Amino acid sequence: MLKSLQFIAVFLIFIGISNAFTPSSSKTAVRSNSDISMKIFDWKKRDAFKNFELPDDFKLSVNTISAMPGARKRFLRVGRGHAAGQGGSCGRGMRGQKSRSGKGGKIRAGFEGGQTPLYRRLPKFVGRTMRGHTKTVYELIKLDVLNQLADGTEVTFETLIEMGAITKANKGRKVYKVIGGSDELTAKNLVVKAHKFTESARSAIEAAGGSCVHMSPTRAGITLEVADADKAVVKAANLIKLKAFRELKRKRDLAKLE
Repeated sequence: MLKSLQFIAVFLIFIGISNAFTPSSSKTAVRSNSDISMKIFDWKKRDAFKNFELPDDFKLSVNTISAMPGARKRFLRVGRGHAAGQGGSCGRGMRGQKSRSGKGGKIRAGFEGGQTPLYRRLPKFVGRTMRGHTKTVYELIKLDVLNQLADGTEVTFETLIEMGAITKANKGRKVYKVIGGSDELTAKNLVVKAHKFTESARSAIEAAGGSCVHMSPTRAGITLEVADADKAVVKAANLIKLKAFRELKRKRDLAKLE
């Protein structure tokens, strides 16, 4: 009798364990084919975009504009473990200067790891300064400043300061440039003196009946034409002196031969 009861208990326990591992019909979830989602590739998106038509109420803005499908690649996250593909060294290698963070990978031009660079090893020309390209920075005069003047006025930077139309030159600049822009010139028959003019400013001044006078950048208060004429006179005088010196040298050499 006792053995039969033990057998029945073991049988019931076995049935309970098997039911626990067997999925019941109430808990089983079957997904239909309509719920299956697949990845839409970029070429399929581009084919669908060809037939896309903009609605009538479409407005182009930051919120509505988007890149073409496949034009933007996903950002690569590095340093997120070995399974990510770029986990340990993040694609920079094991060691060395370029593998360091911060300023380690930002090497300036001409740097050769601390050794004497090439531009210091090469010989230099004696007597020649190592000067690079210098940019001429002008003090700008806009057309709206010229509109404050009366018609037929002779305009210079000094007269504009005296009238209070502009303040003093920035950082002591002594060369001035007239620039155009969206403003129109309303003053008529102006004689504008400056070191340089833009094409738009020149056309606006001449269209209003005025004239543009180029000034010498090296001689204060002298126009460029007068400075070039004086330079030509000095050059001609130096050429005469050079010819006289060469003739004197030729006579001296002949006297030595005799």
